[in-house]
Amino acid sequence: MGACERRDGIDSNRRLIIFKEMTAVSGKLTFHPFTKERWKDFERLFGERGACGGCWCMSWRLARANFERQKGEKNKRAMKALVAKGEQIGIIAYQNGTPVGWCAVAPREKYVKLENARVLKRIDDNPVWSIPCFFIAKEFRRQGLSVEMLKGVVSHCKKNGVKILEAYPIIPYSSNMPAAFAWTGILSSFKKAGFVEEKRWSKARPIVRYYI
Repeated sequence: MGACERRDGIDSNRRLIIFKEMTAVSGKLTFHPFTKERWKDFERLFGERGACGGCWCMSWRLARANFERQKGEKNKRAMKALVAKGEQIGIIAYQNGTPVGWCAVAPREKYVKLENARVLKRIDDNPVWSIPCFFIAKEFRRQGLSVEMLKGVVSHCKKNGVKILEAYPIIPYSSNMPAAFAWTGILSSFKKAGFVEEKRWSKARPIVRYYI
């Protein structure tokens, strides 16, 4: 065995690089609520595709038929109008001033699709804010950013007087599951951020909460 090798197959120099990369991401992150002043940052992060398939984070806010009709530019304009009105939309994560991540969070009733989803139906009558989705820049994925973002969301919600924060993560079927299938977040990330599982109307779709 060479001087820099370890039994896990990662040499100590490479391990140090990985550690530095991961701590650099978490150590220099800042989080800001999405306001009209940050529209250009949101637009830059989401790119030409609106994050994925022309969504522009409108998927949960519209009935399926309406969403399909306005994919792309119409969704973009709809989101911009919401931000201009001062609606609660979500938070943007920055590293050194560059937008690198997005997490949607708002009162549950703002999400039409969520309110109509049988497998994600309400578990009680308590008012909650919901986290329906994430978007992380490709080069920052699989580095623990979603956990840090969730901590930022909790802090944001505390400032807004939220008492219960709710989310609907998935349980990955593979360690290499494409990011497009993990846009609601994965269960392990929420647990690391202090969320607890409350209910499963469907075996594969837990509902988790953070009590503030």
